[in-house]
Amino acid sequence: MSRRSLKTGVAAGALLAAVATAGAAAADMSGRSPTPVPSPTGTPSGTTTCPGMGQMRPIAGEYAYLSEMVPHHEEAVTAARQLERSDRPEMRRLGRTIVETQSAEVERMKGWLARWYPSSPTPTPTTTMMRDLEGLSGEELDKAFLQDMIPHHMMAIMMSQQLLMRGQAEHSEVVEFARSVRDGQHGEAMQMRQWLGQWYGWGSMPCMPGMHGMQGMPGGPSPTGPEPSPTSPEPSPTGS
Repeated sequence: MSRRSLKTGVAAGALLAAVATAGAAAADMSGRSPTPVPSPTGTPSGTTTCPGMGQMRPIAGEYAYLSEMVPHHEEAVTAARQLERSDRPEMRRLGRTIVETQSAEVERMKGWLARWYPSSPTPTPTTTMMRDLEGLSGEELDKAFLQDMIPHHMMAIMMSQQLLMRGQAEHSEVVEFARSVRDGQHGEAMQMRQWLGQWYGWGSMPCMPGMHGMQGMPGGPSPTGPEPSPTSPEPSPTGS
């Protein structure tokens, strides 16, 4: 695994931890109690949940990753279309970027599923992480979108990181795709987190689901080796 990939995986875990604790940190600094933010609750299976935000379940393999990521992306696209009503140009640009990028990724994933897994069931949503934004506008729309889309992006980042670190991808195309999702959505999540804290205060940060035992994520060991590859392993970086 390249140094950039390693750093991005660790940074994704750090972002998740930072978002989850931002409300408490803001309260300590201001002396005031933040708006209550739900805390993750553990389950017997080791899955961590945030009320109303669905669950992060272990990925069983490449097909499971793709079949779950398709409806996950489609939900993001539906929500991002609502940002055309936002009063902030940066939010409108973000919405258009998500719609364009993730719509293209959905088509790519559907093509892979049809080619490699023709007898498997059609992907269908199993959880809902985004609230209905159609009735919101102005500040309510922007705040609700950011609060929902940050953990939504983190879910995709964790799913992609798990696939990569466990070597579950069977095709090199999916390896590159998972890296792209992880890295691209990490950048967007960082930007959204900055906006949410700047515009609405750090106490407005949402609950973040964690995946215990996943390398590079809170509750799991730090990445210590290269990402397994379905083809040939990448050469180890050399030099300082």
